[in-house]
Amino acid sequence: MSVGSEERSASAAARYEDDDVAGGWLVFAALMLGLAGAFNIIDGIIALSKSKFFTHNATYVFSDLRTWGWIVLGLGIIQTLAAFAVPNRAQWARWFGIAVAGLNAIAQLVWIPAYPLWSISMFAVDILVIYGLAVYGSKKRYAR
Repeated sequence: MSVGSEERSASAAARYEDDDVAGGWLVFAALMLGLAGAFNIIDGIIALSKSKFFTHNATYVFSDLRTWGWIVLGLGIIQTLAAFAVPNRAQWARWFGIAVAGLNAIAQLVWIPAYPLWSISMFAVDILVIYGLAVYGSKKRYAR
């Protein structure tokens, strides 16, 4: 076996490991987008129907709990759609997932008066989704 072929096989092994890591992060990002979407749908429905579940006498940046319920419900539906698109590894799905996670991160920061710990947890999930899609969803990784 020549030195050049050993380098090629080591390079191929490293690329295979990189693909495993990238695939894992993309699956993680898709699952977290789906879970965040499902939880946002549930939060939105609860906010629209049973507002006693959330913190009483909360002051929002604008409007009220019902308005934020509609916003979070809509974001949840869009996140769920993005979660189904991301595993296809299409670039539009990657950028769509990043945009939706970014919008949800902002919405969760504004949603803090309703449910503080949950909002911060969801914000952290959104940041991990953005990281996974931005770092490991690159088209260059899959071009051979």
